[in-house]
Amino acid sequence: MPVHNKLVRDRIPQIIEATGKKYTTRVLNDKEYIDELKKKSFEELQEYVESDNKEDAIEELADVLEIMHALAEYHGSSIEEVEEVRRSKAAKRGGFKEKIYLIEVEDE
Repeated sequence: MPVHNKLVRDRIPQIIEATGKKYTTRVLNDKEYIDELKKKSFEELQEYVESDNKEDAIEELADVLEIMHALAEYHGSSIEEVEEVRRSKAAKRGGFKEKIYLIEVEDE
């Protein structure tokens, strides 16, 4: 039986069960959960980086967004609050739409 040892979406056990396969799961404690969410965020972002077409890129970005929802909730917040902070930072510092690449800044 392959060992996965990773956080999975809530319905994955049901999906596996529907195939007739056996599986083992456990519920993580809060410390384990946040640690695994952080790991999962890197995993999903790496899958986005490695995507080579629009469909796969959008699929992976959806996974990244799902992780962001879970992280916000874990921290007692919401994706709406995260979006408010994002908007505020964009108003103060801008976004990334202009594709500006900083090369160097003169020291004082």
